[in-house]
Amino acid sequence: MAMNFMLLASIVIAALCTAALLVTLPMIMPSRHARRIMKVTRIPVAFDVVVEEPASLVQRALEVVRSVRTRFRFQDNEKLRQRLIAAGRRSKRDIDLYFGLRLVAPLMGVLAATFIASNSVFWMIVLATVAYLVPDLCLTEMTRRRREAIRLGMPDAIDLMVICVEAGLGLDQALLRAGQELAISHPAISEEFMTINIEQRAGKARLDAWRSMADRTDLDIVKALVSMLRQTDRFGTPVAKALSVFSDSMRTKRRQQAEEMAAKTTVKLIFPLVLFIFPSIFIVLLGPAFLTIGRSLHTLFK
Repeated sequence: MAMNFMLLASIVIAALCTAALLVTLPMIMPSRHARRIMKVTRIPVAFDVVVEEPASLVQRALEVVRSVRTRFRFQDNEKLRQRLIAAGRRSKRDIDLYFGLRLVAPLMGVLAATFIASNSVFWMIVLATVAYLVPDLCLTEMTRRRREAIRLGMPDAIDLMVICVEAGLGLDQALLRAGQELAISHPAISEEFMTINIEQRAGKARLDAWRSMADRTDLDIVKALVSMLRQTDRFGTPVAKALSVFSDSMRTKRRQQAEEMAAKTTVKLIFPLVLFIFPSIFIVLLGPAFLTIGRSLHTLFK
């Protein structure tokens, strides 16, 4: 009896602590607008002092995961590395973090299934499978959000490049300047532009660097931009004019896509109207009439 009471008390305390943490975190963490203001108003330090901090618990855990990978010869998967780069995770620690989550998450799922009284084995299998797939789903969602941010911000980036080219800068210098200016408003595009600049400094050809960006992002709009730059470089047409026309075509295409999505809402509204709104209207309008008819028939045949 005492053991059951202690187990119940521990579960209640853990649930209360988890709920308190979930409620407190959004209140403590700054909002997206506050973080952006802090980035803009941050005062640069003239001399950076490097202070060696002790390794945190996360770093130690990642070192353990790295040693486990090395011991069991789990080599870096090139496809996984490309997926992490597409999601904006370029650090080597991100691979260790991914493997660590895929190792620990199923164990946590099995541990959570032990608290279920009935069909524990079934819930162990289900929760372990779901927990194993969660890191992959999160990585896919991060990649989708980053690609969407690049797609939406590409017209602004190209307009800024047009301004830089018309001001007298070359294409590479305009790319570098646009990447620096877009660090706050469009960080994903800024990161890709700076990566292209670093690759060109390392000796990679311009078109090859742009093709690498198209492969990383896997967006039709970036592939079309690379094709346009290749044709511009081959035929010698003005870069500023070509970029301006391409930016206008992208904005037109994006407006057409918005109009298409707005036109589809009429068809999509039929299902909630038929399933939820129309039954409620019928109940409100015809319900009193049916009640009155029922009372009249009851008094008539009584």
